[in-house]
Amino acid sequence: MRSFIVRRLISLIPVVLGISVVTFLLVHLMPVDPAQAYLSVVKIPPTDEAIAAARIELGLNKPLPIRYMEWMGNALRLDFGKSYVTKKPVLEELMYAFPATVQLASFAFAWLVVISIPLGLLSALHKNSILDHISRLISFAGASMPSFWLGFILIYIFSLKLGLFPVMGRGTARHVILPSFTLAVGLAASYIRLLRANILENMRHQSVLYARARGLKEKLILGRYVLKNSLLPILNAFGINFGYLLTGSFIVENVFAWPGIGRLITQSIFNRDYPMIQGYVIFTAVIFVFSNLIVDVLSAYLDPRIRKGEI
Repeated sequence: MRSFIVRRLISLIPVVLGISVVTFLLVHLMPVDPAQAYLSVVKIPPTDEAIAAARIELGLNKPLPIRYMEWMGNALRLDFGKSYVTKKPVLEELMYAFPATVQLASFAFAWLVVISIPLGLLSALHKNSILDHISRLISFAGASMPSFWLGFILIYIFSLKLGLFPVMGRGTARHVILPSFTLAVGLAASYIRLLRANILENMRHQSVLYARARGLKEKLILGRYVLKNSLLPILNAFGINFGYLLTGSFIVENVFAWPGIGRLITQSIFNRDYPMIQGYVIFTAVIFVFSNLIVDVLSAYLDPRIRKGEI
């Protein structure tokens, strides 16, 4: 198991390097001059002299490879520069907003588990029944609804009409119910279908047929042979989508005025705050990479064939 983890860590090095190159070029090869964007943010007239001074201040007068090496060296020390808007370190701004996003993602993850696993399991065990049709209808409806539209509907019903939850902002646990549910619905719909398909497929596996022929109880067969194998793809999807929950919640955060990194990066894009955009991209990319690493390790722990390289 230790050698498997070491191999996976080594394989992440070129991935992270590739992400850093793309992140750096994302800003420095854009048609808008970063120096002009900086002057626009700080409300300085973009004269030729001001642009030249800003390019020297921001280090844009140096060759591109040298700028990348300096930026990468600073990034390895967790120094992503300072925000054009607030003049504070980018990492400080990200870490200030990150706990709110973690809270939102954690509640959304709990909604995923509570909704998708029971509905997917019941839908598979009662195939073609009314319960199955209702579950599939819920999953299709959830997958087809845009998150911003669902968020506005939930605000209108449960906040404005019924007064059960706050309209926006972050405070008590009641504030996080609606945004986390909105964030989880689309993913839960796909998990219901995925789990249903996996259970139905595994119930036709030879090991299940042999277990039934040996007279084992159906509950034991379901837990030992069906659910364990069916949950492995779900675990991989959970790992990938937990990174999405931490990084891709900017639509929901803006609908509910949730003060997380999604709302922060939206404001940074409008302000052309390039250091913040770069820091956000590399920050979220690392989250995705390591969330996938954790899932790979858990999958290898549950299935020895993975760590042996057989699958």
